[in-house]
Amino acid sequence: MTTGVLRNPDFLRFLSSHLASELGANISRLALPLVAVMVLRAGPAEVGLLASLQTAAYLVIGLPAGVWVDRMRRRRVMMVSDLVRFALIGSVPVAAELGLLSIQMLCVVALLAGTAQVFNDVADQTYLPRLVASPQLTDGNAKLEVVRSASFLSGPAVGGALVELVGATRTIAATAIGALASALFLSTIKTPDEPRRSSERQPLLQGIREGLGYLWRDRLLRMFAASSAVSNLSVSGVLGLSVLFLADVVELEPGLLGALLTTGGIGGLVGGLSAGWLSRRVGTARMTWLAAVTVPPFCLLLPMTQADWRAVFFAITSFMISWSATLGNVGQMTYRQTVTPEHMLGRVNGSVRFLVWGTMPLGALLGGLLAAQVGVRQALWILLTGRALAFVPLLFSPLPRMRAFDEAGEVQARS
Repeated sequence: MTTGVLRNPDFLRFLSSHLASELGANISRLALPLVAVMVLRAGPAEVGLLASLQTAAYLVIGLPAGVWVDRMRRRRVMMVSDLVRFALIGSVPVAAELGLLSIQMLCVVALLAGTAQVFNDVADQTYLPRLVASPQLTDGNAKLEVVRSASFLSGPAVGGALVELVGATRTIAATAIGALASALFLSTIKTPDEPRRSSERQPLLQGIREGLGYLWRDRLLRMFAASSAVSNLSVSGVLGLSVLFLADVVELEPGLLGALLTTGGIGGLVGGLSAGWLSRRVGTARMTWLAAVTVPPFCLLLPMTQADWRAVFFAITSFMISWSATLGNVGQMTYRQTVTPEHMLGRVNGSVRFLVWGTMPLGALLGGLLAAQVGVRQALWILLTGRALAFVPLLFSPLPRMRAFDEAGEVQARS
């Protein structure tokens, strides 16, 4: 049955670890730059550098991480990653109390914690098929997406309240506590987690080539990666310009601006809640295709946002992009976990993370350059046209002709 995933005690422990980790990480999304600005008086360039360092590790270590995860116990990788992040992030409030905190230290913490997060993410997606049966993968991935979206939506609000109560540096401690709680939940999982035998290990570069090669040979995996890379490149640029667009170009009041920025999180939450039902109703593949082809017309509403009733255009676009992305993530992860042999899954996940997440800092840079050259609203037109066309690679894949991903032998399409 696909509806019994919450009856699995080990999955509930895994889900709880996600809740603790994701909520803490989204609190720090607000608190870390506030520490830089409010405590260290950092300027825009330093805050931008701090933000980029949190995701830079995906470009630097994403491919090797997949190889190393395939060699190790996946649950242990996640636990060690959580404990490393606990130590690193926990050092920030301690250093602040001792008068030792600096922007240089914050940047080092952001880079190293981001590196630990890469290992956590790759091991996370690789471990789920060991916890749940293949027919439950879609439902399991949907539940995890609900947690991610809910944490993304509530984390900044919780973080803002904590900053008001205890200050920015002490709020960072909540992120550290979340990482520690995640490790503790993971430690209670009973399902065995066996590593590969030492005799099966190969040189690092060979492992990287195998992961990229497997991704390239599967036509649907290849087109999923291309579509997601285009989408993330475009959306990262939009996210980087959103506050500037609403505040300086549209000239909205701060209250309305903040409300509009939450609509993306609501869309992701609705997507996670509806993914299980949709996959059972129409099939996981059709759900993924539906999400890809439904969103393009809505992308073109956002640049038409004005300081009147047309402010709703921003909300509609944000909601639909996040809804589509969440459904797409559930479908893509389910397919990848279904067709990839377990001993290859870490390398394939690492390759996908490298290709798909590696476009995000590039997209943010591209958005800024476009805005400087042609203006913010015009830059949004260009970026969102790119997002509207992100589904095009999927036209050259088997996806439009599929219904479900759970019959791996039938849906794999090698070129």
